[in-house]
Amino acid sequence: METKSKETFRDVINGEKPVLVDFFAEWCGPCKMMTPILQQLRERMKDELRILKLDVDRNPEVANAFQVQGVPTLILFHKGEMVWRQSGVMQAGALENIIRQHTAES
Repeated sequence: METKSKETFRDVINGEKPVLVDFFAEWCGPCKMMTPILQQLRERMKDELRILKLDVDRNPEVANAFQVQGVPTLILFHKGEMVWRQSGVMQAGALENIIRQHTAES
């Protein structure tokens, strides 16, 4: 896993690329279903998007800051702004459409 120095969560979401954050937990069955879906999304969108997986049990302060109550919760950030969020499993095609819709103005 490559990291450029120590990027903080804020650094990542404030970048130019849209960022999809998957708030998940190891014990969550539906969260496990998101892993191959996010891999498909990464293949479809390549470098147009960053995808972060954030374990709510290991990062409770970030989960609390965004009022994540259930997992999986997906939040899309564009230039530092939260532009979309939803809880539950979604398919790669639907996610790609949502991401393109919410980031089209750039």
